[in-house]
Amino acid sequence: MTIESILISDDNTNLTTVSVAAETDQDRKAQDVIDFKMVTFSLSGKDYAIDIMYVKEIAKAGMFTYVPNTLPFVVGVYNLRGEIIPILDMRVFFNIDVPEQKPDALRNLLILTVEEQTFGIIVDKIDKVVGVQKASIQPPHPLFVDINIKYISGVVESNKRLYILLDISRIFSRTKDEEEYKMEVRQANITRQVEASYNEARIKKSDAANTTKKADSPAVAETSATKLAPAQDDKDYKFVIEGLKNYGKFSVSELNEGWVKHRFEEWKGERSGTSVQIQNENDAKEFLKSFWSENSEKVWSKEYADEIYKLLPDNSAKQITVWNPGCSNGTESYCLACVLAKRYPEAKIRVYAQDTDLLSVSNAPMMTVPAAEASGWISSYMTKTASGENTFNQQIKDSIMFEYHDCQHTNALPMIDLIFARDLLSLLDKDSQKSVLSDFEEKLKGNGTIILGENESISHLKDFMEHSEGALTAYSKQ
Repeated sequence: MTIESILISDDNTNLTTVSVAAETDQDRKAQDVIDFKMVTFSLSGKDYAIDIMYVKEIAKAGMFTYVPNTLPFVVGVYNLRGEIIPILDMRVFFNIDVPEQKPDALRNLLILTVEEQTFGIIVDKIDKVVGVQKASIQPPHPLFVDINIKYISGVVESNKRLYILLDISRIFSRTKDEEEYKMEVRQANITRQVEASYNEARIKKSDAANTTKKADSPAVAETSATKLAPAQDDKDYKFVIEGLKNYGKFSVSELNEGWVKHRFEEWKGERSGTSVQIQNENDAKEFLKSFWSENSEKVWSKEYADEIYKLLPDNSAKQITVWNPGCSNGTESYCLACVLAKRYPEAKIRVYAQDTDLLSVSNAPMMTVPAAEASGWISSYMTKTASGENTFNQQIKDSIMFEYHDCQHTNALPMIDLIFARDLLSLLDKDSQKSVLSDFEEKLKGNGTIILGENESISHLKDFMEHSEGALTAYSKQ
């Protein structure tokens, strides 16, 4: 049964029944041009909608299984015919008042699938499927809505009702808005065209000047090509920086410039005979492939865990407070918590793990580990679920608070013993890098430590000193 048929049928789900009036000629003509369908629902009495392509099914459910240390809008998990999925309350997410309900009361759920991740969202009331023309969807206006405009893809009127169309892709994934991406590409292309035109004119001017010199002039031995070689390298380097920003969301600064310059020299050799410019996402990915820290988004090797262990300073505090911004899928946070538990066995460990990927931080508390990765050094921190899957024990889980948060915004955190932020700063623009580093310095205790990505450095900041262990470097206040 399709979503449309469910929403217009009279069954036992208690969902709103939609009456279907007789079609008029005008109705049939309107249907001929419908090219967009959306599932409509209400939140606090206002009409909202979601692209039907994201909606897997609708359901009513209650008594969700509570998961500790999750975000306020994650009400728990639910067994959907054998698949355990997180349940998010959109009213809490958008700071909308939630009416009091009994714990076992049934909630209206929209089961969504975004980027192969399935989850449920709670709404007040599910209405119907509405078909409209894409051309009739208008850009959102801040005065029309109570929620952050960046989560809205448009507003559309149908049958004298105004619907706010939520941008599910932006809310629940990292995917950049297509028009924003296209605009960046257009700007990059314009920049390349302008600089190419300027360079061509400069070469012609230089060649013309050289032809007027006498043949026996010492300057004749220095050809225009030789003169322009450093300038050409400088121009190509600038194009690479711009390409990394546009296609890799990577900002070159004092933080990583040493690695970028070294990689640029390698890159020129690899691209011999072809353009060194970063022209697409694949180029950016290839250029940056050796930048990312070891064991990213996977269970750490014993060797890497040992290096982190040795890098951590002595600390006799009864509680070790850790800030782990950019935690991604949570694997890093769990491994770090295990190393901390081993390094400070008498202390209470508290890890604030943050990321802007809503699905990642929502799913992280329920992470399971493949059997092949659950052995070795990490096995003593693992346990089995009722279904036989490997997961981290309760002590490790209780030590981590996964949060949906952007580190560029205000952080209401206590003073921090350890900041663990691998490769995060390089994905922020230069101004944001400075702002976040300032926040790091403000929140770090006098004996605190910062660990960044393996190819990131803050040695240029006079307030920090560094010490290394293998390929890893830690920073502490002077």
